[in-house]
Amino acid sequence: MHNIPEIDWKRVDTLIDLALEEDLGDAGDVTTLAVVPETARCRAVLLCKEPDMALCGLPVAERVFRRVESKLVFTPFKREGDRCQKGEALAEISGPARGVLTAERTALNFIQRLSGVATAARRAAEAVAGSRTVVLDTRKTTPGYRNLEKYAVAVGGAQNHRVGLYDRVMIKDNHRELAAMEGDGAIPRAVERARRAYPALEIEVEADTLDEVRAALASGAEHIMLDNMDDATMREAVGIVAGRAKLEASGGITQERLHRIAALGVDFVSIGALTHSVKSADISLDIEVAK
Repeated sequence: MHNIPEIDWKRVDTLIDLALEEDLGDAGDVTTLAVVPETARCRAVLLCKEPDMALCGLPVAERVFRRVESKLVFTPFKREGDRCQKGEALAEISGPARGVLTAERTALNFIQRLSGVATAARRAAEAVAGSRTVVLDTRKTTPGYRNLEKYAVAVGGAQNHRVGLYDRVMIKDNHRELAAMEGDGAIPRAVERARRAYPALEIEVEADTLDEVRAALASGAEHIMLDNMDDATMREAVGIVAGRAKLEASGGITQERLHRIAALGVDFVSIGALTHSVKSADISLDIEVAK
């Protein structure tokens, strides 16, 4: 696996608390409190229901269960990033039955979402395997979940793009439009100002046309994003740049196009769908009553 960001447990604990608060309200898990004896104990198993899944989120699921009931014992059978098949057991949870039932849905929501992201990232990364092209994520993440979703992307085998607005200068179309209000030369002017303001940061320019690719290259930008270009235009851009800047294909990227795009010679391909349109993985929790 590539460099995987550390889980920001301070943020994750906040997410877990919010998720449990919206699920439990003021009254708690009323069904479990009414139906399940306080002394009841059980064993529960997390099961993969997908034919081919990249596992992600076990530590978060464990955190949820233990936040609800500290006496629960969580035993993982798999590791983060493992390729899991339908019917395989992922982890076991044992202890007070009320805690298992109360934490079940919140824990599943986290691990299903993160495994879905990791699985999508793995499929995309495998589609460009053997080429120079690297699959990147974007900032199109679920609000508040960016650390976790980018963690899942990396667990799946793709790589993280910039984390936020603070760690790379990204001059996009709207920035260019506003810079153009001062006259011609919007791209070199924007790059020069960014370089002066943040000399330690790399600069990326979004280009919609080959003329904008040429302007971005001449301005000295380290990265050029080829936005919504067809394959033929991207091939021309690769020839124009000739390795003097890193090229990132973006916009309208589908699983079916990935192999073709990688063959063009771009350095990166960024896919917002890894986080904004991914299907959560199918994982269940099966309970056995303790004897």
